[in-house]
Parts: sequence; structure tokens; C-alpha cells
Amino acid sequence: MNSRNAIPTTLIAPCGMNCRLCRAYGRERNPCPGCRGDDNLKPKGRVTCRIKTCEMIASGGNRYCFSCDGFPCERLRHLDRRYRTKYRMSMIDNLRHIEKHGVREFIRNEKKRWACSACGRLVCVHKPECPSCGHMWTEKC
Repeated sequence: MNSRNAIPTTLIAPCGMNCRLCRAYGRERNPCPGCRGDDNLKPKGRVTCRIKTCEMIASGGNRYCFSCDGFPCERLRHLDRRYRTKYRMSMIDNLRHIEKHGVREFIRNEKKRWACSACGRLVCVHKPECPSCGHMWTEKC
């Protein structure tokens, strides 16, 4: 697997999103450092994310939403519905996998699941074409 496919554990957001697969993370101008990255380098929407700023996460009490007594909360269910519908990704399934198997096993699976079949590099879940080679890995979102 290409080293450019590296996914540090810090790129797995509290909600279960793999920030490495996000359009904002991969863009050339003003890339987002990921949900756990420096807030000064993020677009405003990422800084004020209601899941990331939830008191259970922001207080440091929980690293991932599955640790919360309210899991899955309405905010997470709403995000999950949107991502299931538009991008064929489930934040809730991601979190359950992390809870059961650990974040490192989750990352190993992500590298396989989201690798472009043409070039092997990681795709962006928000775009139907591979950002590295342009191969259409899915139909238009």
C-alpha cells in the first residue's frame, strides 16, 4: 500500500469520519487538518461542528461518540443518514467497528475499502473520481 495512503489515528474524527477521505482535507488551497487538528487552520464549519464540540467530546471525557451514554444521538443519526444516502458511508457503523475492533483495525479496513481500483491511492468520499488519477470509482454523488 502506498505511503501516501497513511491514515494517522488523529484523522479519525469523534463521529467516526475518516478525515483522510474528506474533500476539505485533500484540497490544495487551505486544506483542513482534520477534525482533531488545529482549529486555527480549519474552515469555520469544522470548528463549530456540533458533534466535535459536544460537551462529552470537548471535555475530553470521550474520544469517540460510541463512549457516550446517548450514542447514537440525533445529531449523529442525522449525519449518518446523509452519508449513507450520498456517500455510502455510515458513521455509526464506523464507530461500532472502532469500538469492537479498535481504531488501528478500522484504519486497515479503510485503506482497503477506499483504495482506487485503478491507482491504489485513497479516494475522496465526496467526489466520484479519484483525486490522484481521475478514475471514476463510483457514480456521481
